[in-house]
Amino acid sequence: MFLFDLGKLPGQQSMLIFHALARMGIEALVVVSPKTPLASIGYFQDAEQEVDLQYCKELGIPFMRREVGGGATYLDENQVFYQLIWKKDNPKFPKAIHDIFPWFSEAPVETYRTFGIQAEYQSINDIITKKGRKIAGEGGGNIGDCMVFVGGILLDFDYQAMSKILRVPDEKFRDKVYKTMEENLTTMKKELGMIPSREEVVSVLKAKFEKMLGKLEPASLNSEILQKMKQIESWMTSEKFLFKKTPKIPKGVKIREGVELFYGLHKARGGLIRTAEEISEGRIEEITISGDFTFYPKEQLTGLEESLQKAPLKEEKIIERVETFYEEKKVESPGVESKDFAQTILSPLKDSTTG
Repeated sequence: MFLFDLGKLPGQQSMLIFHALARMGIEALVVVSPKTPLASIGYFQDAEQEVDLQYCKELGIPFMRREVGGGATYLDENQVFYQLIWKKDNPKFPKAIHDIFPWFSEAPVETYRTFGIQAEYQSINDIITKKGRKIAGEGGGNIGDCMVFVGGILLDFDYQAMSKILRVPDEKFRDKVYKTMEENLTTMKKELGMIPSREEVVSVLKAKFEKMLGKLEPASLNSEILQKMKQIESWMTSEKFLFKKTPKIPKGVKIREGVELFYGLHKARGGLIRTAEEISEGRIEEITISGDFTFYPKEQLTGLEESLQKAPLKEEKIIERVETFYEEKKVESPGVESKDFAQTILSPLKDSTTG
C-alpha cells in the first residue's frame, strides 16, 4: 500500500483525495488536514436541511457532499484525517462493515493512548475517552471497486463554527447544540491542556497504521491523481449531486453515539408546541419547551421541563410525568394536554426511524 502524507491541502482537496484514489483503484493510507475550513455533508443527508448553505456562502466556507455516511461536520487544520482505501477483494482486510470499524480504529486509539489519553472504540463509529466523551468520529463505505474508511484525530475543535454552519430551527436550539457539543465532544487540547505538535501526532499515527498494515510506500500527488480530483470536484460540488434528495431527513443533530438533539413540533388545539430535547440512551436528558400556547402559572413551565428529565421515550411514561406535574402544581393549559407534549417530544424520533 501507498502512504500519502500530504500535510495541509487547500480547499476541498483534503476530502477529494480519497474519492479519487478509490476510483483509480489505488490502495493507500492518506494522512491530511484541510488548510482552510470547509463543511462536509454526509452522503445520505439532505444538504439544504442539514447545513446553512447561505451562511457558508457569506463566510466563504466551501461545502461538499462526501460519498460516505455520517453527519454534517466542520473541518479545519486542527484535525488530522486518516483515510484508508483498499480493494474489496483484498484478503488482508475485513469484509464485513461491522468488523472494519473496530479493526481500523485500533491505530487512532493507540495514537491517543501514546499521548496519555485513555481512548477506546465504541460501536458504531466513535472513539471515546474513559469519561465517555467522543474524541473522533469515523465513516466508511464503498466507492467503485474499493472500500474506504475515514476518521480524524481532533487536536482542537471550533465548537462555535460547527454550531453556526448547521441549519437549526432557532437560535435557542443552536445554543443547545453548542452546549451539548462542548459537553460531549472533546479534543487533545481539552484532555491534555495543550496541543501536541502535528508532526508528532502524524508520526505516531503512521507508525500505528504500519504496525497493522505492514510497510507503506511513500507517494505524492501526481498529475493523473490531481486531474482525477479536479474531475470529481466538478461533480461533487454540482447542484445535481449536492442537492440530491434522500428519503430520510433527520430531525436532529447527532453529537456522539447515544447522544442526540431533536427538535419537536406539534400543533395542539391550544397552540403550537416546540421542544428542543437532548436524548441519551433512550431517555430525555434535558428539554426546553416553547410555543404559542397558554400555560398557567407561566413560571411553572421550567418545572415541567425539569419533571421530564430522565423520562423514558415512551408515550405513556411521558403522559404520566406531565399529568403528575399538572396535578401537583395545579397547572392549566387550555387546549394543550399531556398527550400533546408526548406527541411533540416523540414526533422527530418517529420521523427519523421511518422513511
